[in-house]
Amino acid sequence: MLKYQLLHPELLRGLGEAGHGAQVLIADGNYPLATRSHPGARRIFLNLAPDLVRVTDVLKVLVNAIPIESAHVMAPEQGPEPAIFAEFRQLVPGLDLQPLGRFEFYDAARGPDLAVAIATGERRVYANLLLTIGVVSPS
Repeated sequence: MLKYQLLHPELLRGLGEAGHGAQVLIADGNYPLATRSHPGARRIFLNLAPDLVRVTDVLKVLVNAIPIESAHVMAPEQGPEPAIFAEFRQLVPGLDLQPLGRFEFYDAARGPDLAVAIATGERRVYANLLLTIGVVSPS
């Protein structure tokens, strides 16, 4: 048994195979993972039931597992910013969220740098994150 916070074997494998510049998609329950993520990415399905598991649950674990260099969010074209963006900022302090329109986000998630695509049961809309893995600094 691991004492590490991240225990999911396939997620550990996908992150272990990724490196600096690779991307991780954390998708909400409405996201079309099969058609809007790179076909070569490791797809991990954590969508057990509505709101199980949530995007923020996955993000809480990932911030302790990988260095995050940047974070893109799917932003609505008009109207107020989704409330979940404030939660994202709390979980990745000091990192600016970079907004992309819906189809721009889909295009980015289909790019060759996508290493891991995670489906969640998140029901909040616009709760999609595309993280870029940073560098582990030498101690």
